[in-house]
Amino acid sequence: MYGKIVKLISNNWTVEVNGEQINCLSSGKLRFLKTSPLVGDIVEIDKEKKVIKKVLPRKNELIRPPIANVDQALIITSCKEPSFSSNLLDKMLVIIEYNNIKPVICFTKYDLLKDTTEIDEIIEYYKKIGYEVYINSDLEGIKNAIKDKISVVVGQTGVGKSTLLNRLNINLNLATNSISKALGRGKHTTRHVELLSVSGGLVADTPGFSSLDFIGMSKKDIKDNFIEFYKNADKCKYDDCIHIKEDDCFIKELVSLGEIRSTRYGNYKKFIEMIDDRKR
Repeated sequence: MYGKIVKLISNNWTVEVNGEQINCLSSGKLRFLKTSPLVGDIVEIDKEKKVIKKVLPRKNELIRPPIANVDQALIITSCKEPSFSSNLLDKMLVIIEYNNIKPVICFTKYDLLKDTTEIDEIIEYYKKIGYEVYINSDLEGIKNAIKDKISVVVGQTGVGKSTLLNRLNINLNLATNSISKALGRGKHTTRHVELLSVSGGLVADTPGFSSLDFIGMSKKDIKDNFIEFYKNADKCKYDDCIHIKEDDCFIKELVSLGEIRSTRYGNYKKFIEMIDDRKR
């Protein structure tokens, strides 16, 4: 019997089979193979023993948040409280792109800004380079984006993930919390990973996080997952150009012309430095 894992709390997996939810444990065989089932996995179960026997091959997976087989990632980034972080947004974009998952960006707390000029320019830039971008007041647009898809909602703690999901589905009643004025970040409100029915799709609300790592990624992986760099890489003098110290680098020329945002290029250089530091 096969089903989809829709919730994981501690070592208890909830598997949905033909509309029925069955709480299961992992089999001894899977533990021996060091295979840990993830939310989103298609699994074979023994219904009588309530045990997961087999995990089917995944089309993709994320380590943090731990989830598999998603169609897209809805990246929630706030304009204020906590303040917008281009560094964190670009990290999430690179990691999600690397894992072959479509990113969709949603800016929250837009209404808290007195002057939206800067954030509007940022939004338009990400749209220009090819990303699907929404602000949280565009509920219809977000609903259409998640319909008929499995989406994972990711973002720093306190950006309003649970608040947005509650607005999309008033029956969810997910716990929300305020920002700590002293720390400038939110308190964790989501304690586990679960697939929720939202606007005709399945959405995973996940525990918040404030740090990410480029696990298993090389400098080339970083470079290739900055989409505007990848699209223009063939115009550089060297095929293996890293776009930092090389001469006749077309990417650096685009930065100097303002075609690539200097903050995004600055984030790219920091990520490359992180890879170099990891090798030392």
